[in-house]
Formats: sequence, C-alpha cells, structure tokens
Amino acid sequence: QVQLVESGGGLVQAGGSLRLSCVASGRTFSRYAMGWFRQAPGKEREFVAGIRWSGGSTFYADSVKGRFTISGDNAKNTVWLQMNSLKPEDTAVYYCAAREGLVLTTQRRYDYWGQGTQVTVSS
Repeated sequence: QVQLVESGGGLVQAGGSLRLSCVASGRTFSRYAMGWFRQAPGKEREFVAGIRWSGGSTFYADSVKGRFTISGDNAKNTVWLQMNSLKPEDTAVYYCAAREGLVLTTQRRYDYWGQGTQVTVSS
C-alpha cells in the first residue's frame, strides 16, 4: 500500500522560506514521477513542481519558477520542495502526489496522494 506523508508547512511572512518534505513508502519508486500540487480556498488544485526519479528531470509551474526548487533522494524515498521568496498568493494546502512514468501537470493523472500540508504566507 502506497503512502505519501507531507510535512513542513506553516505560517511565514512574505519573502520568507519554507521547505516541504514528502516521504513515500509501500513500493519501489524508481520508475515513478513525484509532483507537488497546491489548492487555495475556492480554487482548483494546481501543479506546482514535479520530478522524475529516473534521470532527475524537474518541471515547474511558471508562477514558481526561480523561487521554488524540487529535489529528491531515491534512497530515502523522499522529495522536498524548497520554497523561497514566498508571496501571499502561495498560500494553499500543498499536496504530494505520485504516478508511474513521466511528470504530468494534470492532477487526475496521479494515482497516489498525501494528506496535504498547509502553507500560509502573511503580507
């Protein structure tokens, strides 16, 4: 049974930084892609960043390019999302997700999801 557990959310002032973690368990993830999504109140869940374990290729939404960095450690089955220069519009629940194959930006293409972690950025 696949489990994804996020941590690291919290309250931070605009311009600050947070680092989110996602620990995956339940199978070998070497052929998987991991994604971070977020959902703000009243909005649809949106893709933030993704990484493919095989090769380490990364992808970002335009809104976070240059501010967020996704990385992973295959041996630890852990993915991180380093978030710098945070803005109030980054406030959302952040979710970790996994799918076999390539990184995709559509949430319904992901098979496994964590419970989410709240990130709140005050102005």
